[in-house]
Amino acid sequence: MSDDGCLADFNSSALGTQEYWDEAYSRELKNYNEVGDVGELWFGEEAQDRMVNWLVKSGRSLSDHILDIGCGNGMLLLALREEGFSNLTGIDYSESAIQLSRNIAEKHGSTDIIFQVSNILNPDEIATLSKKNLYDVCLDKGTYDAISLRDVSQPDDNKIYCQNIKTLLNKDGILIITSCNWTREQLELQFRHDFELVHELPAPKFTFGGKTGQTVTTLILRRRDYLK
Repeated sequence: MSDDGCLADFNSSALGTQEYWDEAYSRELKNYNEVGDVGELWFGEEAQDRMVNWLVKSGRSLSDHILDIGCGNGMLLLALREEGFSNLTGIDYSESAIQLSRNIAEKHGSTDIIFQVSNILNPDEIATLSKKNLYDVCLDKGTYDAISLRDVSQPDDNKIYCQNIKTLLNKDGILIITSCNWTREQLELQFRHDFELVHELPAPKFTFGGKTGQTVTTLILRRRDYLK
């Protein structure tokens, strides 16, 4: 394993490009407008429920400012709204994803959720967003995975991601990240300079070839400087 947690072992993929997601969400927006299909629930309902249930049981305030990074169709934020969380924001670099999120939220009567086009890798956009508000919780369900597949010749993308998350979080804020590409150990290694592990959410395990693993990893991470 390299000291960056095997980042160099991944190949670039279309899944890491904005063009891919613009096309995907354009189709999903069209399908939703025509037949009411909200589209794919990334990593499935169980992965989403684990994140929501942890927040509900954690004792965090329902007024916490929560930001979903790469919100897609916005269903994770809608699930949190149903649990009573009131200060919810979703960002995505795809305009079609944001329009889809707004349409779905409006149909569910949740027009108080804020959705806006913003790229987590764009420091200027993140600086503008952080001036409006700092967040108690940042959520990521698959966005870091896509960034890891964006362009392996640009390893700084992962560092920029971490720095921009820190910019958006309050000093004692947390990041809840779900990944299907990375193990707990790899994520800890990649985030080690900026975040420390608070908790791993248990996920269903499988055994193959005598080894035990799981299809997704969900970690609760806290800024390393939160006590300073």
